[in-house]
Amino acid sequence: MEIFSSWALFIMIMLLIAALFTSYMLQQKKVEAVHETVISIFAGMTVGLILRISNGTSIQNLVIFNDQIFFNLLLPPIILASGYELHQANFFRNIGSILTFAFAGTFISAIVLGLILWVYTRIPIDGFSMTFVDAISVGATLSATDPVTILAIFNTYKVDPKLYTVIFGESILNDAVAIVLFETAQRYKEGGAAGTLSFLSLIEGIGIFLAVFFGSLIIGVVVGIGTALALKYTYVRRFPKIESCLIVLISYASYFFSNGLHMSGIVTLLFCGITLKHYAYYNMSRRTQLTTKYLFQVLAQLSENFIFIYLGLSLFTETQLVFKPLFIIVTVIGICAARWCAVFPLSRAINWFIRYRAKRKGKDVADELPHSYQMMLFWAGLRGAVGVALAAGMTGPNSWALKATVLVVVVLTVIIFGGTTARMLEIMGIRTGVVEEIDSDDEFDIEAVPGGSYYKHSGTGIGNIPSRRNGSIPLNGVGRGPERGTYVSGNSSPNNRPRSLSRKGSSADARRGNESEQDLLRTNSTTESDFDSDSSDLPPAAKRPERRRSPIHEDNGDIGTPYPTSGSTRENDTPQITASGAINSLLHGTAEDHAAWFRQLDEGFIKPRLLLDGGKGPHGGPSGN
Repeated sequence: MEIFSSWALFIMIMLLIAALFTSYMLQQKKVEAVHETVISIFAGMTVGLILRISNGTSIQNLVIFNDQIFFNLLLPPIILASGYELHQANFFRNIGSILTFAFAGTFISAIVLGLILWVYTRIPIDGFSMTFVDAISVGATLSATDPVTILAIFNTYKVDPKLYTVIFGESILNDAVAIVLFETAQRYKEGGAAGTLSFLSLIEGIGIFLAVFFGSLIIGVVVGIGTALALKYTYVRRFPKIESCLIVLISYASYFFSNGLHMSGIVTLLFCGITLKHYAYYNMSRRTQLTTKYLFQVLAQLSENFIFIYLGLSLFTETQLVFKPLFIIVTVIGICAARWCAVFPLSRAINWFIRYRAKRKGKDVADELPHSYQMMLFWAGLRGAVGVALAAGMTGPNSWALKATVLVVVVLTVIIFGGTTARMLEIMGIRTGVVEEIDSDDEFDIEAVPGGSYYKHSGTGIGNIPSRRNGSIPLNGVGRGPERGTYVSGNSSPNNRPRSLSRKGSSADARRGNESEQDLLRTNSTTESDFDSDSSDLPPAAKRPERRRSPIHEDNGDIGTPYPTSGSTRENDTPQITASGAINSLLHGTAEDHAAWFRQLDEGFIKPRLLLDGGKGPHGGPSGN
């Protein structure tokens, strides 16, 4: 078994290497239409076919798709990286559309597909029959969409952020919805209630789902906030290796804890990642920030490629699968019809609601989701590995035929829809090449070029190359540019945070030129001992964007309300926001003030209590840019 296991793992690793290197070659040749996940599926199918026709089944049995390996080992890194690297502003700006498609869309898709399959099996064509519960179970498994292939192509083409965010949010959250729907349907099957499904059963299922979803969300947020507090009130940041290990373990613990409570580990881990990045990230040491950022990304990419290789292998290595071609064709047609019912009516409803709300305010707005976006939402509905993993839990006389159908449909949709996404972007005239001003906090996302400067991949020159001492460049000296004591990301360096948030009329501005030169001199004189000091691993100040003018606070050309974490809203200090004041503002404010309300509550009340500096810089002034 040890020898066979070694060969099985060697085959998997070599397939991963081949897929990744092929992806590199395609990117070098500017071939953007084919993604590495499609390559991974074909590579897995090729090797699986070779194993199937070869003698012996020892290795073949070891590479069969295992749902426990998928849910416990392969899925968590993808969800965690999604939450950790999420563009939070875009996500919550489109949260209404995302939740509509994730909740109502997934439910409609599951019901429509289940009804189509159930009606088809009532017709005695190929002697295949299934209960209504089984039909709904298949509908639930094939309602989980796959974000990997489509979003990777969207990233390559820099598709409009709104479209990207809606598809991303739906694909992440609807996995959790599909799992709850499937488990609810299986609960009725196990209870022998297949023939007693009623409207009350539907209401009960919705109630269970809502309890599971929001319970899982609360667990993830609580774990993230608890981690931020633990990092704030301990000195574990002085030991970055231990700190990095704890962040990873706490994240994964939240996933398994939630699953153990019969909640949704996917929702818990997603919101745990979001909360960690929003709060705990700024209490981590700089090394831990970089370690977690890249560790999560690397694990997610390996998991994504491994999953599709796994699917390709299983198509031929699983000997018990029963393929029914006519039923597979009906299922493919059914998922297209179900996706249509889930996308277009809901898109029209969202557009109507946005226009109605705007008309009440006397405004005229364009469609929130134009027809081209609706078509891309429909096209992005390819099915993912979550459906295959759920299908592995099916039982009954037709279970192997249903498992085979789900597996084939997933592979076909990834190849067909994923392979034609780039062409569909051109046909629908979707806006591409959109580059958002999103600051990278990676000091290593630069390369040295001749001429004594660093070159960031975005094309911006940033500062000078510091002198080397003992053959190395100190971490806390890399990436400082002409702005005083800032990282490449724009975050203030730990030892050189500005004393004031004021951008105009301050004495700090008058001294900026001299201090910039002094900072460069200090950078060039940094020694290796500075790298080992505690201050070099203190987190930089949280990145806080300049607040826009608010009609509530704008006054006679004033620059607007500064960042409220500082405890002041003008030159004359006014009291820091309180929880009761924020809630009162929410209840009595207008709809357009709600986003500003939450931002004010977050920045003025929550962050000062969670961030390491408590809203104050090391010199007694407010931190930030």
